[in-house]
Formats: sequence, structure tokens, C-alpha cells
Amino acid sequence: MDTLASPRPTAAATTPTEGLWRPALVLFAALSLITGLAYPLAVTGVAQATLADPANGSLVWRDGKAIGSSLIGQPFSDPAHFWGRPSATSPMPDNAANSGGSNLGPSNPALVTAVKDRIDALRAADPGQTAPVPIDLVTASASGLDPHISVAAAQYQLPRIARLRGVPVAALQDLVARHSEGILLGFLGEPRVNVLLLNLDLDARYPAPTAPATPTPARPLT
Repeated sequence: MDTLASPRPTAAATTPTEGLWRPALVLFAALSLITGLAYPLAVTGVAQATLADPANGSLVWRDGKAIGSSLIGQPFSDPAHFWGRPSATSPMPDNAANSGGSNLGPSNPALVTAVKDRIDALRAADPGQTAPVPIDLVTASASGLDPHISVAAAQYQLPRIARLRGVPVAALQDLVARHSEGILLGFLGEPRVNVLLLNLDLDARYPAPTAPATPTPARPLT
């Protein structure tokens, strides 16, 4: 009886991943260089060449020192300066490291009390001002970092600042008009004023007898 022929020995079977390590590593290295080095450098270069000021934080400089950013609000409490929008950030107002609102609803007693206290502070600083208080002077924004107030909010404060600085209201009205920013794209938002830039120009043009020539921000940038 014929016996079955023994099968010839064959080469060891190859694994599914054999031969893929090299192209995988090459692809990983290439993508790392493109997305982790080349692309960030390209974007940074274009930003610095075309939008250097926003790319670097829109910092405001005085005497070689960064004193703030035109994108982040700062608290002013001196009645001879324009006051900005209230901020609910913690542990201090306008804390850029902890952006956020109070999240209090309109029926919350804490919000009602906060608004009343802010109205009282405005009235106490200028008892002769009987006009309705603009809402953005007594309510915080969602971010807590709003650097702007409405033109109406700036105009509301004109009598107080004019009295304390001995400047005609008309001169301050012109100052506010120079710093008023229009509606974005013609339909977004409303005319507004950057409080930090307005106060810096105010001090430069009409120094207050008892106020420093340049307002000192709560948190100087270094």
C-alpha cells in the first residue's frame, strides 16, 4: 500500500502586522512634524505678521509697562473715573483666570440685592443724577470680563466726572464720542466704549486734582 507523502516543510507564517512598523513610524514622525511644529509655526508667523496686536493679547502699554488689555475689563472705583460693568468673577472682579457669571436668575433675592446695592452706590457718588440707571452699570456680563460699557452708561456718568474734575460736560461728551465703537458688521451688538482706554485718555486730557495721572489697574500685567 502506498503511503501518503509527507508535506514539504513551509516557511513560518507571517503575522498581520509584519512589515507595517516602519511605515507607521514614518507616518507618525511626519504628522508630528507637520501638525506639532510646522503648522503652529506657520499660524504664529501669519498672526504676528498680520494681526500682531490681537495675537499678543491686545495689551495696553504705558511707560513701557503693560497695564492691562483692551479685551479684559478692569475695576475702577474712583468716582473721578468712568466705572465699568460689574463683574461676578471670584475671588476678585474681572479675574481673567476665572471667567464666569453669577448664574443668578432674575427672581433670585441675591441678584435683586446686588443690583440695588449697585444703584445705591451710583446714586451716592452723584446724588444730583436722577436719570434712569443703564442696566449694564448694575448687572454683570456672562463672562465677567466685559471691557466695554454702552454709550448710554458712559453718558450717565458724565455729570459726576465733570464735577469732580472741573471739566465741562460737553468736553467729556466729545471724549466719549471719540472712543465710541460702532455696531459690528452693521447689525451685531450696540455702540460701546472701552472703559480702560477711555479712562486713560481722560487722565491724559483732564487730570483730576486728587487722582493719579494714570489709573492704576487692580492687577497690573507683568
